[in-house]
Amino acid sequence: MIRLEEAQQLIEQEIKRLNLNLEPANLYEPISYILSLGGKRLRPSMALMGCSMFGSSVDAAIAPALGIEIFHNFTLLHDDIMDNALLRRNKATVHSKWNSNIAILSGDAMSIMAYQYISRSPEKVLKEVLNVFSKTALEVCEGQQYDMNFETEANVSAEAYLKMIELKTSVLLAASLKIGALIGGAQETDANKLYDFGRFAGLAFQLQDDLLDTFGEEAVFGKSIGGDIRANKKTFLLIKALEKATVKDRTVLVQMLNQKQTNQEEKVSRVTEIYKKYSIPELTEQKIDELFNASLESLKSLPVDNHKKEALEELAHKLVVRSK
Repeated sequence: MIRLEEAQQLIEQEIKRLNLNLEPANLYEPISYILSLGGKRLRPSMALMGCSMFGSSVDAAIAPALGIEIFHNFTLLHDDIMDNALLRRNKATVHSKWNSNIAILSGDAMSIMAYQYISRSPEKVLKEVLNVFSKTALEVCEGQQYDMNFETEANVSAEAYLKMIELKTSVLLAASLKIGALIGGAQETDANKLYDFGRFAGLAFQLQDDLLDTFGEEAVFGKSIGGDIRANKKTFLLIKALEKATVKDRTVLVQMLNQKQTNQEEKVSRVTEIYKKYSIPELTEQKIDELFNASLESLKSLPVDNHKKEALEELAHKLVVRSK
């Protein structure tokens, strides 16, 4: 069973071998650039791990795994345009380095390239793999649209938020595992159990990210603490606080969200205090634990040797049980 670190190294090597020295340069250089920015290579690595759980070799999963990584980076490229983000992994985003038109077109090309690589799956599972990938690709777009909708919606429920992050983040993690499992020879029922493991773990991961954004240590988290509050993002924490707060405290939260000239440090401090008052960190941790345990139950139900599950259980802990 291949472990995460081995899979990451293999994917990194394969990305470096991609031939993107093509014409027109303004189409392909941005693709090479965004792929060179690094990252955890989590999704393609999960595809290799899913394959390894059911097969003796991951070779047949390498091209589809690259397709998954190209697709993921395509979504980041377009997300950066929509968010008008200037930095990605502390480097200039594609649209700020070139321009938005080039970034859109390069992103379009990446989505097509992703299908080219996915289509190199073994013929016996090609139709199933394409179905999983196409469904997931559309779901990611749906998740992004829901996220955009939430920016202007006054009332967003916790259920709606969980559905959004499932579509935007979790399903691609889950599909990566399922695609790898299908290529490795898994039966559909077992591939679906692995999908559920990834889906629940992905949800727990995103909620932990929400929690750490407000209550984490900046040096450990790797981002500025309170960024979601400054950006008025409707996270699980904010939604639960609005749900549980008194009319007075709810009014303060809404005012904080609507006042553009608010001192940002004061804003983060006041919102954080309201979160603490209503035990929002503890409520969020409870939901994370619930989802994390559901992911482990899905993994436990797989009819494979326990030693093959260890690498994925370790991955789940790395995703979810991060330092606060």
